[in-house]
Amino acid sequence: MPKGWNACMSKVLLVEDEPAIADILVYALETECFTVTHALTGSDALRAAAAEHHDFAILDIGLPDMTGLDVCKKLRALSPVPILFLTARSSEVDRILGLELGGDDYVTKPFSPREVVARVRAILRRGHHSTPPRESQAAAIPAAGLHHETSSMRIHFDGSPLDLTAHEYKLLLVLMERPGRVFTRDQLLDHAWHDPGSVTDRTVDAHIKSIRAKLRLTRAGAENLIETRRGLGYSLQATC
Repeated sequence: MPKGWNACMSKVLLVEDEPAIADILVYALETECFTVTHALTGSDALRAAAAEHHDFAILDIGLPDMTGLDVCKKLRALSPVPILFLTARSSEVDRILGLELGGDDYVTKPFSPREVVARVRAILRRGHHSTPPRESQAAAIPAAGLHHETSSMRIHFDGSPLDLTAHEYKLLLVLMERPGRVFTRDQLLDHAWHDPGSVTDRTVDAHIKSIRAKLRLTRAGAENLIETRRGLGYSLQATC
């Protein structure tokens, strides 16, 4: 994946034999700017994979001609493409088997299309992140009086530790990595939540509001460090 990745560069191979589910997923992915190749069978999927490069594969385990696990093994022989399994099975044995064969994640039906898209984005970002490790970069940026202490996993503001929840800590750390950069709500969800599909954009807004309140307790007016970019997202200012 090239530096500066975004969804509009990414091609997804969707292998799903149920038309209703496939149509919903194709719509959800294309709405987020992914290009989708849909295959109804494992054989069709393998032909599509051999003919064209794909950045991601979504495999239904229950296919008419072979299992999604078989498709996974054959795809893995062609490329290291990230793979998300879709399945009606929820047993731990199936989950472990799928991941040991080379799957990157696992979603059990019924699921929300938003959850699937969020997981695709999260896996792609994790696999092709172009910035240095989070701890070293954030610790080196004394953004507006903020300092990240990596050993204790605490963020200090004007020399005092902030009393942050786990998600508030992760959100603020993401903003500290790139002062001035605008992060969309979806990007913040992907970074700060293990299962971003289980929460909404408004969850980010609520946590940002709480972080601002805690900054204000330390220094009057410090809530303005986190700027709202209307229609875009949030950014951390270098000064306030």
